[in-house]
Amino acid sequence: MAEVQVHIRGRDYTVICEAGEEDHVARLAAYVDQRANDLAKDVGQTSPQQLLVMVGLLVADELSEAYDQIKRLEDSAKSAEASGRAAASAELDAKLAPTIDQLAERVEAIAARLESD
Repeated sequence: MAEVQVHIRGRDYTVICEAGEEDHVARLAAYVDQRANDLAKDVGQTSPQQLLVMVGLLVADELSEAYDQIKRLEDSAKSAEASGRAAASAELDAKLAPTIDQLAERVEAIAARLESD
């Protein structure tokens, strides 16, 4: 485990994280600090606890929107993939149809010869 010092709204905090994750945690803390500072400007004087709750809700909302967007993109990709498969299948059918027709004619011709013999 590793420790990283972060600074949020004028206070320093020691955060424990996995080794090698220090820079990532520091970037996250900087983001939370920025959101908290922006929110504090918008809402004015409020307690640190209430501000923390509001920042948590804002970040959770951003995450929820990101998950929704990922879901929409995944659904769109699946739909495009299915459409692509259907188009490829139709194209393959169109290419194979003449060959299948020729083979069917040959089989019928062979069957007709066998019946006449």
